[in-house]
Amino acid sequence: MKLSREIIAYLIVGVLTTIIGLSVYYGLTFTLLDAKNPVQLQIANVVMWIVAVTFAYFANRIFVFKSKGHFIREGIKFYAARVITLLMDMGLMALFVSVFGLNDKVVKLGVQVAVTIGNYIFSKFWVFRREHIS
Repeated sequence: MKLSREIIAYLIVGVLTTIIGLSVYYGLTFTLLDAKNPVQLQIANVVMWIVAVTFAYFANRIFVFKSKGHFIREGIKFYAARVITLLMDMGLMALFVSVFGLNDKVVKLGVQVAVTIGNYIFSKFWVFRREHIS
């Protein structure tokens, strides 16, 4: 039952994180930045990432994993894990948008699904992993 609560809470936080992140990304690419320009595309991606990851760290720590672990150590691991999935995100966006010329708005949605799965795996098994003492 605990795992189900955790997964549901993670999905809720993930949806909120995605809404926040996509709002920032779409806000930037509809107003200030041109997604057809590869550099501006990645700037929008990185700004979105910073805002979304900061929200996600606190929400996951408090509401999903209810962590009592070392704040700084977990924070460093959380951001490191998110850098890995950011690189995956950037690579997929570059490939499908800049190389294959697909619509960045549509590709971004699909990439977010892959990133969310990767983020849960990192969070569950590395960042917020509880040490079991026998």
